[in-house]
Amino acid sequence: MSQLQRIAIAPSQLQQGQIALTKEQQHYLTRVLRLREGDRFIAMDGKGKWWLTQLAGEQGQVLEPLIVETELPVAVTLLIALPKGNGFDEVVRCCTELGVTNIVPVLSDRTLLQPSPQKLERWQRIAAEAAEQSERAFVPTILEPVAFSSSLKLTSSHKYICEARGNFPHLMSKVEGLTNDKEIIIATGPEGGWTQQEVDNAIASGFQAVSLGRRILRAVTAPVVALSLVSAACEV
Repeated sequence: MSQLQRIAIAPSQLQQGQIALTKEQQHYLTRVLRLREGDRFIAMDGKGKWWLTQLAGEQGQVLEPLIVETELPVAVTLLIALPKGNGFDEVVRCCTELGVTNIVPVLSDRTLLQPSPQKLERWQRIAAEAAEQSERAFVPTILEPVAFSSSLKLTSSHKYICEARGNFPHLMSKVEGLTNDKEIIIATGPEGGWTQQEVDNAIASGFQAVSLGRRILRAVTAPVVALSLVSAACEV
């Protein structure tokens, strides 16, 4: 089935074995992909369900459910300090491909970007497109931007804040051997890094300070590296 095109649908579009395609989806399938009546594609609801589907006019006829096993064995929430410019677009795209579960854009002391509501809609759309491309079963949840201090209230027995300077254990040493059904929260900083007060507050809230290596990474690189390490440790 990997050669078939995938499209993300809202769960409400599926009714009694029929998928009511939106005008945009119809245009994409018939005008962009050149699918014809009776051609097949894969519909995914972004919540773990896939269906082999056949194009039937303005609808999709569900033929059979599909089993998809492409998700990480652990749920990863990334707290990502918003970088300047449009760098967060690529962060969302790459982290979706790598298997992130939740993305929380955070406003740190050194954050320069003040995102508009349209930014959140754009990020959600990018996540959906990246999930289709990478054959994810789930589309990551992207929350509204929050102050870093508020994000520290999230609970997990595995919480890490990535700090570029200081003698901290490597993240890989912390995530190796994690079993299924674990939840991990990882925070990565802005341009210029976290302030010492932010690191201290995170540690006081149950986070462990960790390193991503000996080099100083860009704000848009750090979350991708962190998630890659989790993937490497959990999928071997």
